[in-house]
Parts: sequence; structure tokens; C-alpha cells
Amino acid sequence: MGTTLMIGSCEPFSGKSAFVLGLASQLVFKKQNIRFGKPLATSLERDEKETSLPTPLVDDDVSFIGSTLGLADSQLIHSLSLSSPSELNKRLANFQDKVDIEFELFRKHLQKPFRGITILEAAGSLHEGLLFGLSLDQLSKGLDARVLLVHIWNDSRSVDALLAAKKQLGERMMGVVLNAVTPDDVGELRNTVVPALEALGIEVFGVMPSSPLLRSVSVGELARRLEARVVCCADRLELMVENLSIGAMNVNAAMEFFRRRRNMAVVTGADRTDIQLAALEASTQCLILTGVGEPLPQLINRSEELEVPLLKVDRDTLSTVEVIEQAFGHVRLHESVKAKYAFRLVEEHCDLARIFAGIGLVLNE
Repeated sequence: MGTTLMIGSCEPFSGKSAFVLGLASQLVFKKQNIRFGKPLATSLERDEKETSLPTPLVDDDVSFIGSTLGLADSQLIHSLSLSSPSELNKRLANFQDKVDIEFELFRKHLQKPFRGITILEAAGSLHEGLLFGLSLDQLSKGLDARVLLVHIWNDSRSVDALLAAKKQLGERMMGVVLNAVTPDDVGELRNTVVPALEALGIEVFGVMPSSPLLRSVSVGELARRLEARVVCCADRLELMVENLSIGAMNVNAAMEFFRRRRNMAVVTGADRTDIQLAALEASTQCLILTGVGEPLPQLINRSEELEVPLLKVDRDTLSTVEVIEQAFGHVRLHESVKAKYAFRLVEEHCDLARIFAGIGLVLNE
């Protein structure tokens, strides 16, 4: 079956897909035969009215990584089920505790002749997928696969989750890549935290700084989540938003505030034309108008001149802000600009040679 490496995390949205993309791109560059999949799909765009899963079931992240790296369909491993409320309800209603049917199907699929490296991305946390027999622990044990965790590092309290993972996975846990580290703290972590973790038996293969770009969300995704009407510049929805600003102040204070921000979405009431026009003169990627009222013609004209998308939502400012804040850092890696950044991030901040050696692969430089 070749070599199997599982990429997991202690909590969702830790950066697994970005890391997989960077790691796999290096393997492709070095002419290695790879295949990639997510045993339990967690990202699947489909009509909510559909009652059955598509066949074959291919996770959206798998499709994106496959197309980005130019992988053939035969190199994309199909998922067995989808982690969603509806599918979990079906599983609960038909649960069989005497045999993990899904896992056995998956294992047999992987046993088909393949000479190369299999990369599997686990679901969001250590325990997600237990009901399907497809959790990180169940899969790594059944497939005898090494596990590399991608873990968000906030402060020293972040070590508890790693110790719990080490206790659960045992020798199958190869190590960890610390992710989303405040850039100014990267050096200190390498000098102090990394040696301390390795003294605890947790090998560290990389320390990756946080990235506003990877946390960003496209204007199109914001429009979808907000169910917004695109008033103008519908051809610019690929613009990436890194920050959120709320235009609820006087125009002079707003202009000073806007000048200190970059690549922002500005949310303001539909009646605040002064704030709206001021925002357009700053580093604004989209302007989101809330409440009653319609944008004035001069605002639409100026937005079109500057090619800044203008969105109109029916909801109030507070609920609009809540939706946008939830989106930051919780969107999939489905934009080419993020993919290119992920390539560089992994290459520059991870010890790829040690990772490859950990799965028994020695590559020439």
C-alpha cells in the first residue's frame, strides 16, 4: 500500500488543508507519486434539498487540492461519508457497534495496488468521526499510519491538547507543526517552546506564523453567507477581505481609522453616505450597507469607478458583523492566491526533510 501519512488536528480550522497543499506540492515537485483524500468529508457544497450524497463522494478540499496540483482523478481518494447533521442522524438511527463497516470499506479501497505516498486528512478534531469509525485514532490505528498534527498555538495553554493527543495516539504520533503563531513570537517559540515540547516527547516539525491572507475571506463568500444583493462590481467578488471595520462614527474619525486598515470590508448603515464615500477612498475591498434605504447614485458611480463591490443586506449591522466575524479563519482554502501563499509558508517554515524522513522517505535536494 506504500506509505500512509495522516494529517490531523486537535480542533477544526487549524490549517490542515493549507499544510497538506504545501507538503503535497513539494512531493509533486520532487516527482513522487501521491494520492490524497479525506475519509470523512467535511466540506461539500450541495443543494440543501438533496437527500442523498453524490457518488463518488469527493470532499471540496480534495477537489481543490487535486486541481491545484494537477492530480489525476485516480489520485483523489473518495470519502465514505459526510460529517453533517443529516448524515449523523442517519448513522445514529442505523448504528451497528459490532463492526466499523465504513472503515473496513476504506481500508480495502486503500489496499488496491499503489506504489507511492498516501496523504489522508482527518476530520476537524481528535474525536470527530467516531460515530462513523473514521476518527483520527481509529484510522491511524487501523491503517498503521503515522500522524502529523497541525496545531494552532496561542500560548503555553495550547500544550495540554498536544499532551492529550500524544497520550491517545502513542507512537503513531510523529509530531506537530505549530500554526498561526504571532509573527513576532516565532523566534521565541523556536528557542524556548520547541525544545520544551521535544523534551516532553512531542517532536516539532515547523512553526508557521499567522497570516491575514489565509484567514481572509473573499467578497463572494461574504455575499453568500450574508445572502446579500450585489449592487455593483459583481466581477470583483474574488477580492480578499482581511479586516472588518464598522462605520458608526463621525466621518473625520472614520477616515483616520480607515487609513490604518488594509483590505477591509466596511459595514455601515445605508443612510451613512458620508462614511460610505470615505471608506471608498481607503483600502476597502467591499462596502456592505445594512438597514433600510438604497445606496445613492453617486455612491454606486464612485464604487464602479474604483471597482469596489457594493453589497446590500436586509439584516441589521450587529447581525451582519457577527456573520462576517464568524467567516474569518473559518473558510476553506479554495482560492488560488491562498494556495500560492500556502506553498511558500510550508516550504519556508517547516522542516520538510525531517517530515519525509519520518515516513521513511529520503529525497535528494
